[in-house]
Amino acid sequence: NMACISAFRRCSRLHANTTIRIRWLKPVCLAPPLRSLSFVPNRNRLWRIPALQFESRYFRTTSIASADDIVVVKTPPFAESITEGDIRWEKAAGDAVIVDELVAEIETDKTTIPLNAPKGGVVLELLAEDGSTVQAGQDLFKLEVGAAASGASATPPAPEPSKKDAPADVASKPDVPPSPMPETMPSPSPLPSGPISVITPTPIPESPSSTVTSSGISREEDRVKMSRMRLRIAERLKSAQNTCAMLTTFNEVDMSNVIEMRNRHKDAFLKKHGIKLGFMSAFVKASAFALQDQPVVNAVIEENNIVYRKYIDISVAVASPKGLVVPVLRNCETKNFADVEKEINELGTKARDGTLAVEDMDGGTFTISNGGVFGSLYGTPIINPPQSAILGMHAIVDRPVAVKGQVKRSQVFPTSIHFFEVVIR
Repeated sequence: NMACISAFRRCSRLHANTTIRIRWLKPVCLAPPLRSLSFVPNRNRLWRIPALQFESRYFRTTSIASADDIVVVKTPPFAESITEGDIRWEKAAGDAVIVDELVAEIETDKTTIPLNAPKGGVVLELLAEDGSTVQAGQDLFKLEVGAAASGASATPPAPEPSKKDAPADVASKPDVPPSPMPETMPSPSPLPSGPISVITPTPIPESPSSTVTSSGISREEDRVKMSRMRLRIAERLKSAQNTCAMLTTFNEVDMSNVIEMRNRHKDAFLKKHGIKLGFMSAFVKASAFALQDQPVVNAVIEENNIVYRKYIDISVAVASPKGLVVPVLRNCETKNFADVEKEINELGTKARDGTLAVEDMDGGTFTISNGGVFGSLYGTPIINPPQSAILGMHAIVDRPVAVKGQVKRSQVFPTSIHFFEVVIR
């Protein structure tokens, strides 16, 4: 005889000799009728019970998470100078995740910190709203470990009954397929397809309805919230303007020799090092030599002291989708052109992908800002405190230049040095 159990939970959650109640959906020849029994559960299967023969059948169950299966993920530790950040969710409650999959990003004043799933499972609940401010060590979301794997596992096929274990009357009968289940059998409750509880990400405020004047001209506008990084950059730059007595000098550099050198060696450089030879490596090395010759420009201000550093860490300003960032090239005095180009390329990729760490931007004794990539001819970049100076580079243009009484066509490179006048005199 065939039997099914309705509203039954996963057998692996039960203990041995557990008494359960069974509702028969097909008549069973028993006298008196069987109402309850004890059995040892094993791998979601109903096995042969004394005085009653069953055909072993698999059935689908809904998992019940125990307290040990639920992990509360907290905010990762921040850098020493960072206390909070804004969270942006990449997953919603009910989504399945694998180990180390990105669940959210926390944007701080300096960088964006990824929040990954510590284990595979299903996100049960988000404990912070999208766009809200979170602190270090704060509970962020609940994760049911292994739920995705158990829910996605395929149902194994039912094994054929062994002939030696079958009773004599059954063994003498030819193999016939089991009778189909009656049409009146209640179908099992479908697993929930949607999230259990979803915290809808905070949408960007919609722009006000379009205002159209009598002349038919639209005057609508959009408002976008500034990121924490942009706000922090604006705050630091304005503070530098208010507290530093800054002075700017301009110069024009003849780039003809550098351009000729690059054109002569760029193919061999690419073949040997696997990276293109640009102008930034020349600018960084020239700055490193100049800072060694004039160590006062490499000095930084700490409280009431001027610290003269004997190493040269050059910050390179890079425009990223989330704002201006300044990753640092360490010990530039010891690097060659290939080392500088490779490190600039690596840091630039991190800046574009938003994966720069705080350590990549911490420190720096001098900054280079290349506004020439945007076609700028002249400018006065703002000092990055606590540094004492910044080099502004601009677009290279062809100009007629007087050389030894003769007019010569030259590639002119406008530069500007913005420095702290109290330190550099």
